[in-house]
Amino acid sequence: MQENKPISRVFTSNSVVLPGHDEPVPATVLVDTWTGKITDVRHGLAVRSDYPDADWLDAGDHIILPGLVDAHVHLNEPGRTDWEGFWTGTRAAASGGVTTLIDMPLNSIPPTTTIANLEQKKAAARGQCWTDVGFWGGVIPGNQAHLKSLVEAGVKGFKCFLIESGVEEFPCVAASDLDGAMKELEGTSSVLCFHAELETEHNHPPQRTSADPTLYETFLHSRPQSLETAAIELITRLHAQHPTLRLHIVHLSASDALPLIRAARASGLPLTVETCFHYLTLDATSIPNGHPEFKCCPPIREAPNRDALWDALKKGEIDCVVSDHSPCVAELKKVDVGDVMGAWGGISTLGLGLSLLWTEGKKRGVHIKDIVKWCCEKTAEHAGLQNTKGTIAAGYDADLIVWDPQANVHVTKESLNFKNKLTPYEGLTLQGRVLKTFLRGHLVYDSVEGFRGEPIGQLL
Repeated sequence: MQENKPISRVFTSNSVVLPGHDEPVPATVLVDTWTGKITDVRHGLAVRSDYPDADWLDAGDHIILPGLVDAHVHLNEPGRTDWEGFWTGTRAAASGGVTTLIDMPLNSIPPTTTIANLEQKKAAARGQCWTDVGFWGGVIPGNQAHLKSLVEAGVKGFKCFLIESGVEEFPCVAASDLDGAMKELEGTSSVLCFHAELETEHNHPPQRTSADPTLYETFLHSRPQSLETAAIELITRLHAQHPTLRLHIVHLSASDALPLIRAARASGLPLTVETCFHYLTLDATSIPNGHPEFKCCPPIREAPNRDALWDALKKGEIDCVVSDHSPCVAELKKVDVGDVMGAWGGISTLGLGLSLLWTEGKKRGVHIKDIVKWCCEKTAEHAGLQNTKGTIAAGYDADLIVWDPQANVHVTKESLNFKNKLTPYEGLTLQGRVLKTFLRGHLVYDSVEGFRGEPIGQLL
């Protein structure tokens, strides 16, 4: 059989997740590794003699999925490379089937708030990335004049904080800052993302001076759901004044905010929402005291709240799921003294997200197609990559993973590929293993042989 387009690699399996199908189907994916693109997708299994000169991967009954797009990751380089870096962070991602990361603008020094700072970040990333990497820009007080130039330079959107971020290089914004930023971004295809916690005179919980800082309950009391609802009330009020600009709520943890989100969407506002693996798989009542590795902001809440987030996700009221991988060095996590209140807030997840969501989701009737929607299609769309990433279809990047949904994965320090091996998931046994990860048709990770070749990730 002669092909009209060059075929250098053939992927075939009894179970391929394709758009328009509720369940994986037998299919063959044809790839030109020179361009890195899928040239065709054909239903049914291929015959090897049809493509005698192509490299061949027959996955059998294992599932072929599109590579995940993790649209919320803190890689921290340059400036805080001892926390994480492009080399270690993208390797950890590839080991878990993530083929595209979008890096957050804070925690690196300098933050991604000007063109000059973006160029420093790109320079640090070049030659180190095992996945493709894009960049969010940042909105901070006084940088509104830089936003349009950052859009032109290719940032995927912007993030701001309504509460102190924890790093002095990235201060939070006030309503006046947001009005100026939103005016600058109106008329662009960009998106403004919010860390949606806001302290007001009405919702700040009274300090418990005698409270034990090693108790998770002490920390949970300090970040009530009302901080998120107050922030989202402000966001939706401002949104009504700038109704054409897409806004996005990052890492939603508070189910109390869901009615506000529903109302905003019902009014026609272009508002999207993400939640995180940890909010869907952990709950506050199961968190042991003295374990700061469970601390993140906003916090992991109780089981009924988790159930409400799952319900909203399954109904489409929450659009997508991301990691918010936010590591730090062990000294800042304060694991040795168990100081939850004093520890850096962030959970390390890269490499584990697909297995975490599959393990918990199966208990709730979730299918692999649902996970592809939440972690591939919708995250790609959020980052403006919906025409190249997150879907197995002709013309898309050949970012593919081979997935064994039955394999058990025991999480140990040795199995983690991110730099600082602190995670609340250590010791768990999860279901589902990534066997191989391909970036633009090239094998970058094999569960038996490890990482392959050199880093070929591109900056998007």
